[in-house]
Order: sequence, then structure tokens, then C-alpha cells
Amino acid sequence: MGIIAWIVLGLLAGAIAKAVLPGDDPGGVILTMLIGIIGAIIGGLIGEWVGFGGLGSFFELRTWILAVAGSIVLLLLARLAANDGRHRGPLPH
Repeated sequence: MGIIAWIVLGLLAGAIAKAVLPGDDPGGVILTMLIGIIGAIIGGLIGEWVGFGGLGSFFELRTWILAVAGSIVLLLLARLAANDGRHRGPLPH
């Protein structure tokens, strides 16, 4: 994939991840795009690791699924890191 394809994939995958996990996330278009690009890389690595195959061409469904899944994982990890160990409510016994 070329740089433009990575930018478009990142922007759309990051936007889908933010739509699936709505919340109080900071950042605009650039941060959303970075979440999507880094998430696509993470998704591709995880896909290779589990034998699903990595990222393919821009128009392959597998590429989009891995990019969005990786972006969701990255967004969840970022939220956990931003939480600073605070929790909402009492701990379960």
C-alpha cells in the first residue's frame, strides 16, 4: 500500500474504532488517523501471529477488519493507560 492508502485506511479505521467505542477521547483528525495507522500495524501483526494473514491490499476485507480491530485494541490500551490506575466504583470481591 502507498502512503495515501495508509492515511485513508488509518483515518477510516480510527474513526470506526472511535464510533464503536464512544468516549471522552481527546484529539481530532490527526490523532484519529494515527490511531488507525498504528492500529492497522498492530492488527496486521496480530493477524500474522494467529495465522490469519497480515494486511493485504487496500480493497481486501481482511485488511479493513484487521485495521479496525487493531485500532480498537489500541484505543482500549490508551484508555487503560490514561486511567492511571483509577477505577470506577468498588472492586469486586
